[in-house]
Amino acid sequence: MSEIVLNGITWGHSRGLTPLLASAQRYAELHPNVTINWKKRTLQEFADFPLEKLVNDYDLLIIDHPWVGCAAATNSVLPLDEHLPAAYLQNQSSNSVGESHISYYYDNHQWALAIDAATPAASYRADLFKQNGAAVPDTWEELIDLAKAGKVAIPSIPIDSLMNLYMFCIALGEEPFRSKEQVVSKETGVQALQTMRDLYSLIDKKLFSCNPIAVAELMSSTNDYWYCPFAYCYSNYPRLGYAKYPLTYANLVHFGKKRLRSTIGGTGLAVSSFTKHKKEAIDYAAWICSEECQSTFYVQHGGQPGHLAAWTNNLANVLTNSFFHDVLPVMKNGYMRPRYNGYLHFQDHAGDPVQEYLMKDGNPENVLKEIDRIYQHSLKGEKMSLSI
Repeated sequence: MSEIVLNGITWGHSRGLTPLLASAQRYAELHPNVTINWKKRTLQEFADFPLEKLVNDYDLLIIDHPWVGCAAATNSVLPLDEHLPAAYLQNQSSNSVGESHISYYYDNHQWALAIDAATPAASYRADLFKQNGAAVPDTWEELIDLAKAGKVAIPSIPIDSLMNLYMFCIALGEEPFRSKEQVVSKETGVQALQTMRDLYSLIDKKLFSCNPIAVAELMSSTNDYWYCPFAYCYSNYPRLGYAKYPLTYANLVHFGKKRLRSTIGGTGLAVSSFTKHKKEAIDYAAWICSEECQSTFYVQHGGQPGHLAAWTNNLANVLTNSFFHDVLPVMKNGYMRPRYNGYLHFQDHAGDPVQEYLMKDGNPENVLKEIDRIYQHSLKGEKMSLSI
């Protein structure tokens, strides 16, 4: 009978759950006195569930990096730099996939370990392009042409629409959130929204209710869509046997002379400050996020590791049809979102006016005014939530 029980909370997709279940089983075999129970929830439930309830009920939490500002303000999870060896953290830092590791470092503390790395990348059905003698888009213009033919799918729920707005602002030469007065200048913001509208006006309206998982499922189960230009990537879909039709992942298209630069996601593993089993929880977190586990056991059980050793591992790329090799340049070029205490209020609400504009058109200046209003409210540090 196990003496110690650790409870963890994660999100309900194979990428986020399966490797954790496998790791819990293996860890219990190595440590017979410890049982780890992982519970899954939807992404929306993560956003809606009170933070204080999560850290009180769970020892281990899978989090999104924009949440670390809240973590620093509330001390609701442990600062892992005070509990893990410096050499271990240096290995994590030196082997970060893009800015995955540093995204969980805030206010001079490491609030989570990068257990998973992701960013929007292109995905496509190689078989359909081959059958139709067509070339995979490499430029914005080629993407627009394919969208006019009805072969393009984009996850277009509010959160993804907002992340892509950041991407297009950067593509036009201005990173968002450089000012505390506005998210982005009117000139850049209007041009970014209009550019997005040029593409989004061509896609099926049902995609405005689809997140990245839904789009990946559509593309891998039907022949309706050939190409997705940017969606948070999933190494599961290129794996043999996971889906009916495997997907291939690739770099983003060129916009002008440069490739688009997407907004990184991924997840981190944090330890609740209220855990009654601090030593065991930290030990498990360090083990599952270690170079050895991430590049072997974790990726072999469907995970999408946050450690670079897995992304450059030959077997990992054989398992995923070179997913990690092909997406790594996109990760290295990724943009990291703000992490201040209160940003999640902005993220939870600013996507709504962006999505409405992409669906129905209208005045882009009004969209910018609304997101600036939400931004100012978020700077007060209000209405925080856990998000992935």
